Amino acid sequence: MLEVGTSHDAELSIYTRLPFEPTNGAGCLLSNNNGKQMLDLYAGHAVAVTGHCHPRVVEAIKDQADQLIFMSNLLPLDVRRSMIEKLVQHVPGGLEQAFLANSGAEANEAALQMARRATGRRRVVSCDGGFHGRSLATLSISGIPRFRELASISGGQALVDLTLVSPWDDPQAIEAHVDESVAAVIIEPVQGLAGARAASPEFLRIARKVCDLTGAKLIFDEVQCGCARVGAFTAAERYGVTPDLLTLAKGLGAGVPIGAVLIQERLARRFTSGDFGTTFGGGPIACAAAAANIQLIDDEDLAENALKRERQVRQLLAQITDVVQVTGMGLMLGLVLDRPAKPVYLSLFDRGILVGTSVDPSVLRLLPPLIVSEQEIDTFAATLYEVLQ
Repeated sequence: MLEVGTSHDAELSIYTRLPFEPTNGAGCLLSNNNGKQMLDLYAGHAVAVTGHCHPRVVEAIKDQADQLIFMSNLLPLDVRRSMIEKLVQHVPGGLEQAFLANSGAEANEAALQMARRATGRRRVVSCDGGFHGRSLATLSISGIPRFRELASISGGQALVDLTLVSPWDDPQAIEAHVDESVAAVIIEPVQGLAGARAASPEFLRIARKVCDLTGAKLIFDEVQCGCARVGAFTAAERYGVTPDLLTLAKGLGAGVPIGAVLIQERLARRFTSGDFGTTFGGGPIACAAAAANIQLIDDEDLAENALKRERQVRQLLAQITDVVQVTGMGLMLGLVLDRPAKPVYLSLFDRGILVGTSVDPSVLRLLPPLIVSEQEIDTFAATLYEVLQ
């Protein structure tokens, strides 16, 4: 059923693609030219947090395109300035400065550079199961072996050697592994690709404590778990632990590429003109889309809806014995099955429901738009039960 490119495609054949080509999207639904619909409970890897083509986001993009499609950071832009002001109001206090990028990998790489420059150190501590992007540096610090191997064979062995991968959610291990030689500790508060694994509050508190003691900088990678997905705009807010740097991307621009590094004011003061840069980061269309998206998250109380739908998923799936456990929080959930997840994933697709898989072969991932309705979750649960039977 799966296809991986075709011989006549000019695009590099590196993606395994399902046989459904969407031409339109609205809310949680995707449609193709034949009128077939797909219930999207994966949101393009957690990107479409306000749903596909929300009218207010579309209007913001159109209005900005009519005025100015692009200008680099050579000149100030009101749309950029106002979006950043809105963004910093939604993150924990102290994270008062922002650097805008184009993706999660770029944001994470910038955060690593900031930590290294601020400390004068080079070593990084990451966590088993962590995924931080596909640039050479972010592959090198991955907590997933096959991605570190990709970095190594691409010439990144020196970066791999400077990284210590600590066991996931182990407070004693993180305390033992962080010393005065470490520049940064990077953590996904809720791991995505590993299967929606939420850290314990103690783990994050100990990470904060040991960074304070050693001078290492704590980075929260919220590329996937941020933007209200876990029931608060950031996981840092929900956990009550503030990092030195926090990265956002996927859900920030409602589908328009944008990334951001939020930086503690005391750390931001160390940097000056020319220390970092990007051509497209903070472009006007991306900023207009992000500003409209953030406002929608507030106006439609999507963080609260994420919590309501999480409770609904847990209640419904508790009645399905084939679902061993539900991990994660908010609408970033891992469904641990009593069998391999891939055939279930494909069967759901055949029935018109798109979900995700994980590096854990027994886990399905739910990352729906945060506007997902009670009825749509009911439909998913009933279909999953049918498939599992």
